[in-house]
Amino acid sequence: MTSNVVGRLQARVALVIGGASGIGLAIVERFASEGADVLFTGRRQSDLDAAAARSGARPIRADASHVDDLRAVMAAVGKSHGHIDVLVLNAGASVSDRIEDVTVEDFDLQIGLNVRSLLFGVQAALPLLTSGASIVFVGSVAGQIGTPGYSVYNASKAAVRSLARTLTAELAPRGIRVNTLSPGPTDTAMFDAVSDDVRADLAAAIPLGRLGRPDEIAAAALFLASPESSFITGAEIPVDGGLAQI
Repeated sequence: MTSNVVGRLQARVALVIGGASGIGLAIVERFASEGADVLFTGRRQSDLDAAAARSGARPIRADASHVDDLRAVMAAVGKSHGHIDVLVLNAGASVSDRIEDVTVEDFDLQIGLNVRSLLFGVQAALPLLTSGASIVFVGSVAGQIGTPGYSVYNASKAAVRSLARTLTAELAPRGIRVNTLSPGPTDTAMFDAVSDDVRADLAAAIPLGRLGRPDEIAAAALFLASPESSFITGAEIPVDGGLAQI
């Protein structure tokens, strides 16, 4: 029997900045499964190749911390597709340093990827974004809490939330929605080197008693990207098992 089910992103062009691994890759895979024509970026060719094989999406090698790379990505998408319906900005970095140990290099790395790449990514995409387009920033519940050793990272994620509010006001006249997706601790490759004790401590701090899964974050990204959230803009959707909510 032939299925008549149409994906929620059928025939839409989606670009995921930072989509070659972890949460970004889960979003790429979910969008592709929902009928989107997905393009994604990453810095390492090996990661891009593996992600493309898994998802069937089109990889573009780029470093999101470099504005020229972001502009080149948008030029490539403009040439191949002519427009963008969904833009997800997921590239990010985290460095653990207490305030006395923070370096200029660590600060620039985190602000460059976590904040600057979002602002200039949107700027470069503006000519391609359709009326009704959805922009999804991947922030973090870290922007709401004060974890020792993560002053720069937490501040950068708070900046993501603030940036989304302002861009919501600026882009609403074009019918473009801007929302922030804020995961809590999520079981990705970043946690492979974490000890069982640390994982247990993290899980104990989460009301639901476990780390999140990348597919759970991707499900929330799909909601924000799809017409099902057509009257939602300027919002933050936490997917954190309740960690920063109670």
